[in-house]
Formats: sequence, structure tokens, C-alpha cells
Amino acid sequence: MKLVMAGVDLETEVELSPVAKAEVAAFSPYSSPSTALLLQRRVVAWAKETGSPATVRVRVADRSFDLHKDPLASKCGYFGEALLESGDVELPASFPGGCEAFEVIALFCYGDAVVLDPFNVAAVRCAAEFLGVGGLGARCDLYINQVVLQSWDDALIVLQRCQPLLPVAEELLIVNRCVESLAFMACMEILDPEQGRDQPGAVGARALVGRRWDSEHVKELAARDLWIKDLIALPFEFFERIVQALRRQGMKEKYVSPVVLFYANKWVLSKKTHKFWATTDEAVDGETDANRRAAAIMEGVIALLPVEAAAVAASGAIPVAFYFALLSRSLTLELSDQSQTRLREQVAANLQFARVDDLPLPEQETDRAIADSREVRAVESIVSNHAVSVPRKGAEAVAELWDRYLLQIASDPKLRPERLSELIGVIPAGDRKNHNHLYEAINTYLVEHRGLSGEEKATLCGHLDCRKLSREACIQAVQNDRMPLRLIVQALFVQQLHTHRAFTACSDSFRCAHSGELVPGAGAYTPSPGCPAIPTSQPLSGSSPYESHHAPRDARLRARDDASDYETASFRIQALEQEIISLKRTLQRHNTLKGSARRDGGTKEPSFRVETDANTPAAIKRRAAVSGSCIGSMRWGSQRRCASRILRVFARLAVFGRGRSRGKQSKCRAATEQLNCM
Repeated sequence: MKLVMAGVDLETEVELSPVAKAEVAAFSPYSSPSTALLLQRRVVAWAKETGSPATVRVRVADRSFDLHKDPLASKCGYFGEALLESGDVELPASFPGGCEAFEVIALFCYGDAVVLDPFNVAAVRCAAEFLGVGGLGARCDLYINQVVLQSWDDALIVLQRCQPLLPVAEELLIVNRCVESLAFMACMEILDPEQGRDQPGAVGARALVGRRWDSEHVKELAARDLWIKDLIALPFEFFERIVQALRRQGMKEKYVSPVVLFYANKWVLSKKTHKFWATTDEAVDGETDANRRAAAIMEGVIALLPVEAAAVAASGAIPVAFYFALLSRSLTLELSDQSQTRLREQVAANLQFARVDDLPLPEQETDRAIADSREVRAVESIVSNHAVSVPRKGAEAVAELWDRYLLQIASDPKLRPERLSELIGVIPAGDRKNHNHLYEAINTYLVEHRGLSGEEKATLCGHLDCRKLSREACIQAVQNDRMPLRLIVQALFVQQLHTHRAFTACSDSFRCAHSGELVPGAGAYTPSPGCPAIPTSQPLSGSSPYESHHAPRDARLRARDDASDYETASFRIQALEQEIISLKRTLQRHNTLKGSARRDGGTKEPSFRVETDANTPAAIKRRAAVSGSCIGSMRWGSQRRCASRILRVFARLAVFGRGRSRGKQSKCRAATEQLNCM
């Protein structure tokens, strides 16, 4: 076998062991012929030329090298001192680069040309610094500056090879130079005017907005951009420095943040990565070691997330689902208090942009209720902290989000009513502008839990305000036999208010439509019969007598009257309920006395008629006996009849239509008849 290297003819055949061949192949695929083969032939040639045998044995890790003293001592300061004591030298375990780097240095000491490539230049530079080979170190620095740093692939390879060479590679600025070069080339990739389009990474991140988090889909998006795919394959210590360099060199956050997102998805959120770490041979305790590695990376990722999380989420650079995916993963890891606090602050800042599908729920069924799981308690803590924060942003959106979240939890058969009431109270009552989703959650809970008592139903439905229900929800509440009677009557009253407002609006529009007519084209005003005419010298402007200057004030007065009517009705409903409860207790005592009297010696048939005497209240005399444990447990027909009786009482007390004169009522009837005639 004849090899030509640096003008030297080598005719000697030297056979390498299989282990040496494998190490050489793994060290540098660019080295051809191999450095180990060249070194062994050079040692044999030196022995023939000088006639002196190899008297020095150097042990590096588990391999030994028989070399000559003069070449080593003349060019290597470390061996110049070590060979003064003994011809047997063993390099310490801290020697960087291992056997492969030593072979290159030994070949250089023999005067032969060495082959440098991205796979070995970092190790050779660190080994030359350790052994004190000055000339070779300068050549390595020149190769790094002029070759490696000009190529994306070469710089990436050298940076990856620096990981086992730390901290020597850091001290020699190899890592720093590669990091800055990669960041600069990434910025140039983004700013390339020939592309004329957004980067696939940024577009992919925006495509995740409004979708459920899917790690495998995110991996596919990351693979579309080659420079992002290369960066997220780096160890985190190097990735972190590159991200910091990208921001320092001026890359926009809409391009930097997706890189952090894709890295976190690959190493923290991906179940495949976790399974690989847990089953690898290096893991002593698979699950624990995998969680420990993921926790270390996750803490670094949280530190890399932008401070203005809400602004970044609003721009679409990082979808809100990513923050909640991190929150869900953090519950299975042991993070530091600082990292947990920062992550929850960023989640709270994005609550107003979240969807109910983003909020985490337990993936596996357990013996505990869903509301007692760590996922729900974590979201509860974040929402409650947001509710007391100053200033609060998007309070109405957060309240609606929380009610939708409760709708998903309410169907759990293990959920206790007091726990549901506690969850409802997380949101302040003033933040809920609409109670439709809260009504759906409570109704779902009542469907799944049919054995609730009347008091438990009343406690849950006490959170509902019928004035904040839509018309459709009010109609459904009135027809819902699972709701307490108090809520049904309140819903009926709100329906009356809605009907009155609609009728008032219809009457106002009717009067405005028939108060006069404008002749098309002429611009003249023709009053209707019975309406006063406007002088022709007066323009139809803001001073027109037909313009209502008191309309806003009248609207406010009507709204205040409606609210007052609602409060009065609620108070009277409560008073009537108390009266009915008192009546029920009196009947129970009466029936108990009758039953005891019958057991004592009477065979008289039991009677449920109320005895009227001088001490019995008049209200009891007029009412029939009420059977059942409570109003809420009455049958639907009984509830409707009771509600009708209560409404008739309200009519007698003039609750509906209070403050309206007979003249106004007659006008309304006249307007209705005129509208029907049309």
C-alpha cells in the first residue's frame, strides 16, 4: 500500500487494530489516509533513518504509543519536562481530545503535515494548548478563523465537538467564536433580500395560533426551516448562547421566539424524547433521570422566553397553547420556585388570549375528582391571582374562559357541590358580564348529580344573575325543572322586563315612523294629522322640537326602575319562600300530632286539612297544604302552579308596571291597536 502525504513516500505496511480503526473513523471522516496509520509508518521510517529505536512509551487512556524522545522533547514543552524523569509517560484523564488528538500532535512533532478538518480542529487546538505545542495551536486558530467560521455547517460541527472539550474550548474562545458566527449567519439568512418572504419557522409558529398543542405537528413545522432544525439539535448550553447572540445582534423577536418554542417542544414536551431518555443505557433510574434532564432544560427555556409575554402572544410569535403546554409539563417536574413563579406569571399574562382547549386537564382517570387534580388547582391558582392583580387586563374574557373551563369539569360525577361553588367564586361577580356559560355549567352539574338537596341547588344557583342571561337562556331556565323555584321566578321576571323593553322600543319606533313624512326629492316636511307643523323658517337641525333631548335621561330612569323592580321582586320572593317554609313546618307539626293521637287510641283517618282557629294566621287559612320536602323537590306542574300564584300576588302588589299611569297604559293600547291596523 502506497500513500503520499506532504510529499513523503511511505512504503511500510502497518496494520491497525479494529478498535483503533473504529476510533479513527468516528473521529474524523475527512481524514484520508488516517492519522493513526500515518503516525505508525512515520515512527518506523524515523527508526530506519536514525537507527535508534523508540524508547518512549506514552499512555493515553487505554492505548499506548511507542515513540522517539527527540521529536517529542524538541516540539512539545510538556514532554520536554516529563521525559527528564522517565521514559514512560501517562497523560492525565483531563487531557482534551483523547487518543485521536494526540496522534495528530505526535505526527506534527515528527515533522509531517497534519490534516485539519471541522471534526478534529477543536480537539487538536485544545490538546496543543495542554501539551504546549505552540506552532500547531497557531495553525489551528488560523484554520478556524479562515475556514470554519465562514461556513454554517463547519461552525456547527466545531461547536458540537466542543462539548466534551469544556472548559478548555471556552478558555480558547472557540465556543464564543462559533456562537457569534452562527448568530451572524442566521441574521443574514433572515435578512436575505432575495428570499422576499417570511421564514418558514415564523410562519409555522403563527399557524399554531388557535389550535390545540400537538408536539408531533410542531416537529414537522420545525423541520421546514433548515437553520432552525440545526440549532435545536445543539446542547442547551450552546443553544442558549446562540439565542442570546441573536437578540444581541438585532434579530426580531418574531423570529427568535419560534426557535425557543421548537427547542422546548423537542427536548421538553415531546413524549418520544422522554421515552428515549427513560430507556437509554446511560439512565440509572429511567423515569427519574429523564425528568431531571427535562427539568434542567425547561428552567433554561423559561429564562429564555421574552419578558413581554402578552405582546409576543398577541403578535402570534408564540401561541398561547405553548405556555399552557409548559405549565402542564412543569407539574410533573421538580422546578425551582423562581422558574415556577415566572412561568405562572407568563401564563397569567396570556389568559385573555387563551381558549378553553388550551387549559390543561388530567390525562388519566384517578380516584380523585377532576377538580382536585393538580392541573385544575394550578389553573385555579393562576386565575385567582389574575383576579386580584392590578391592573387586570381582559377580566371579562378571563371570566368567560373560566366558565367554559367549569363546563368541562361539571360533568365529573365525583365533583362535590361545595367544590364547584368554590370554583365558581374564583372569579369576582363583577367580572362576569354574561352568565350563559355559568348557567350551562350548573345545569350540566345538576343533570349529572340528581340527588342534590334543595339547599345545595339553591347555593349553586345563587351564583347566577338572571339579568345577565340572554333571552334564550332565560327561556330555558324557566322551562328547566331542575332549577329551584326562586331562579325560575326571577327568570320569569327578567323575561317580563325583556318583553316590556321590546314593547317600549316598538312603540317608540311606531311613533317616530308616523309622526311625519319626508317627501322624496323635495325635502319638504309633511306632518301627520294631529301633529303640530314646524315653521318653514326653522331648519330641521339640533333645535328641532321633535328631537328628544331627554331620551338618555329617560333610558337611565327606566333602567333604574327596572333594577329597582328586580330587587323588590327578589326580596318578595324570599319573603314568600320563608312564609311557605313556615307553613310547611306548621303542617308537619300538625300531621305529627294527628299521627300520635291516632296511635294513642284513635282510628280516625288522617286528615291533611289545616284546622282554622283564632291563632292561625290568615295567610295559612287561605292557602292549601303544601306537601313535599321543599319547593325545589316539587313536581314541575306544582312548581308552575306555585309560580303562577306568586305572579298573581305580584300583579296585585303592582310589581309589574309600577309607576305607570292609566293614561300611559291607554296610549300604549292605542298604539298597539294602530300598529295592528297597519
